[in-house]
Amino acid sequence: MSALHPRRKDKIIRGIILYSKKENNLSDKDYSIKRLLEVARSKNIEIKIVLPDQFELIVTKLGKKSILIDDALEPIPDFVLPRLGSNTTYFAFSILRQLEYLGVYVCNNAESIFSVQDKLYMHQLLSRSKLSSPNTMLAKYPLSIEVVRREIGFPLVIKNVTGTEGAGIYLCDSETKFVDVMELIYANNPKANIILQEFIKNSYGKDLRVFVIGGKVAGCMERKSSTSFKANVSKGASVFAHELTPEIEWLSTETAKLFNLDIAGVDLLFDENELKICEANSSPDFTGLEKVVGKTIAESIIDYILIKIGCNSEVE
Repeated sequence: MSALHPRRKDKIIRGIILYSKKENNLSDKDYSIKRLLEVARSKNIEIKIVLPDQFELIVTKLGKKSILIDDALEPIPDFVLPRLGSNTTYFAFSILRQLEYLGVYVCNNAESIFSVQDKLYMHQLLSRSKLSSPNTMLAKYPLSIEVVRREIGFPLVIKNVTGTEGAGIYLCDSETKFVDVMELIYANNPKANIILQEFIKNSYGKDLRVFVIGGKVAGCMERKSSTSFKANVSKGASVFAHELTPEIEWLSTETAKLFNLDIAGVDLLFDENELKICEANSSPDFTGLEKVVGKTIAESIIDYILIKIGCNSEVE
């Protein structure tokens, strides 16, 4: 971490949020983005939203001095905060890598985002650690029901390799339904990448979301759904404060460390005798969390970024 610099009134801090919507198109669903803009501007940071396709990616020596946004030269920002998560495209990854090469602090960096974008790769990394997670396998067609029954069991969860906010996740409670669903998937897309995952029945309709910033837990909440096995706030789940135990803190911070995530939303499942890591998110929404812990998450993120770039959290 960079050493803190004395506060300078003539120092202009410039930041970019890499997102999928322009600021004038933000809605209530973009609460987290609005809060980040609000907090950053309250600290006199010059910050704006830029969409990936507004960049021109030109890999030349001239790029060391400037970048092109909307075909206009722009000064190199002090930091970039990617908020695309699993929707980060090849072009967006290329932008992030180029900005990192130019010395811009990217929170989270391209490599860490990639490590959790692909859910199978994420669980491959988890399986090599000492952290507990559900058994997971990559589906292939034609299917071997015997292998699926032996290695995963029924019921099981079918997931897209990439996805967010509970999209592309299906609970399959029988072998017959499983065969029908997989046939439908591969009839529409023979190259579909699907993973199969052990169903943790004790966590039906509930889980924990732990928010980690800079290796420390900034908030923990329980999410509960009365209508679905998925406990996503975007799908209508309710949120409640949850005690931060040593187990929760250790699992969530170790998960963030494993994926080198400066900011992480770690989802934990309730198994019979332990908690299991469901997944980690590189651009976690904190709408529900700020309802539970207060309006502290956005400020903690911005303050952490300021420390990382060598500035006091109070910028004038």
